[in-house]
Formats: sequence, structure tokens, C-alpha cells
Amino acid sequence: MSETLASIALRSGGAVAPLVIPHSLTGGTGLCNPSIIVDNDKILVNVRHVQYTIYHSEKDQKFPSWYGPLIYLHPEDDLTLRTENYICGLNDDLSINTIDKVEMLQLHQPQWSFVGLEDARLVRWDDKLFLTGVRRDTTSNGQGRMELSELGGHKEISRVRVHPPDHNSYCEKNWMPIIDRPFHYVKWTNPTEVVRVEGERAWTESTEKSLIPFPRDIRGGSQLIPYKGGYLAITHEVDFWYGEGGHKDAQYYHRFVVWDDRLQVIQASKEFKFMDARIEFCCGLAEKGDDYLITFGYQDNAAFIMRISKQAVDEFING
Repeated sequence: MSETLASIALRSGGAVAPLVIPHSLTGGTGLCNPSIIVDNDKILVNVRHVQYTIYHSEKDQKFPSWYGPLIYLHPEDDLTLRTENYICGLNDDLSINTIDKVEMLQLHQPQWSFVGLEDARLVRWDDKLFLTGVRRDTTSNGQGRMELSELGGHKEISRVRVHPPDHNSYCEKNWMPIIDRPFHYVKWTNPTEVVRVEGERAWTESTEKSLIPFPRDIRGGSQLIPYKGGYLAITHEVDFWYGEGGHKDAQYYHRFVVWDDRLQVIQASKEFKFMDARIEFCCGLAEKGDDYLITFGYQDNAAFIMRISKQAVDEFING
């Protein structure tokens, strides 16, 4: 790979900081895939706690376990892939000043082994703060649907499970909320499908065909934020393969994607890694002053926030 985005941020005067929640709250298991919003000039981050630890053999993968290069290590008394969320307030130097576990409404008993609201993005629509992510524990077959959880402080006060335009789809996830268009998401990037949520239903509002060819399927990532009269987001794409032992593995890549005001893709950066791991994931992008704040997870085991200048991002997109 070429230079990582973390190294570009640091070289241009930015910063990269870990988002750490005390062991007393998490039991030392994984933190990952944070989301961010600058809300009335306050920096809020949601950090996903996954209650497991991933072991992933990197680089040449000469020393994986007998289960392959990727292993989920669970507590012995709970083998589910269970998610909790923590809302954190950050100082301007990116250090954490408050940590509150999100108190979720108990509306049902989990029926699937993936439990909780996964990869939730923060967004404020119509003066209400939401976490919006995928939940897969409401059915016995793990059907995934996007949900909107309204927050009052660190408490969930209401929840809507969204039925997608295609009712027959198995798993809907990684819809990207459009920050300044209430209850609108980019469901697919290439071609761009914009959906509008009304109550428990999502409707396809527009589909625009990309003018830019991509080497892989472009999947959702951060929120869409205003950018030069259009929108900017960070997307992800994945290379899957099976190793010599027949075990599934993957490489994750990211890129900046630019849309015009009609949500037509007009530009994209080259692919990049944040810190050169095979498994990285971004679901947070916000602007503050002359900088962008980007949140990302590393191997499902660590959460980070990056501050990078708008100028450095522009140069990277146009490079």
C-alpha cells in the first residue's frame, strides 16, 4: 500500500488518538468502529464495545491458529457477538472527558447470536439525536435491518426498525445518513441509491448512476457531510478470499467519495488504509474549523479518532 492516512494526517500537523474506555467497564474486550458528530460545537463519539476479542494474523499469515488467520475469542459464559455502545464527550485535544453507556430499551429477547445495535452512526435530525445502525437479533434467522434509536442524553427513548424498499433482502447495513437531509440515507454508492425513511418504511427516492468505475463493490461507511456544494463521505470495500486451509479472510480498503448536490458521484480518491491493518472500518466523519475529524476501528480491537486538515484531504482526493 501507499502512505497511510494516519501518516498523512500526522505529517500535515494533525493527530491520531486512541479512544479508550476503562477496563472496569468493558472487561478488556474489543472497542471498535466509533462514530462522531460535532453537535453544537461539542464533539460526541459513540464507541462500539463488542464483548469479544479478535485475533487476526497479519502480513504473510505464516502463524495463524488451527482455526485459520481470524479467530473470535469470547467470554466462556457468553459466545454471542454482543454489542454495547458508549457515548463519549471529547475535549478539543481529542481526549475523552465523559463516558456514558447507552441504556437501550429492552423491547424483546434476543433471538440470534449477534446481539445489539451494530456500527451505529451518530446523526442529529429535526433537533433530535439518533444512533442509527443495524440490529440482527429480532428474528431467529439473523435478518438485519437498519434501526433509528433516538437518544435523550445517554438513554434510548424510542426505536424504529426500518423496512427497506426490498422486503426480501436478508441483511441491510451500513446505510450512510445524510447529515443535513433529515431521514435520508445513501443506501448504495455505485450506483447511488438514496432512500427516505418515513416511520417504519424506507422508500427509494432517487438512483443516480456513477460516472466513475470502481474496482470493487463500494459499501457504506461514514455519514455524508456537506462538501463544496455537494457531499463527502468515506466508504469501504472488501477483498474476500479463502486461504490454504479453506478459511475465509479479507482485506478492507477505504476511499473518499464526492457527490454533487443531486447525489451523483463526481469524484473519488484512491483507496487507502488508516494504519495498514487488514481489518479497519470507518463510520464517522465530521468537520470542525479547518479540520475533519474521522473515527475508525482497528481489527475490532481498538477505536481511534483522527484530526486531519481539510487541505490535506483535498490534496489527497485530487492527488
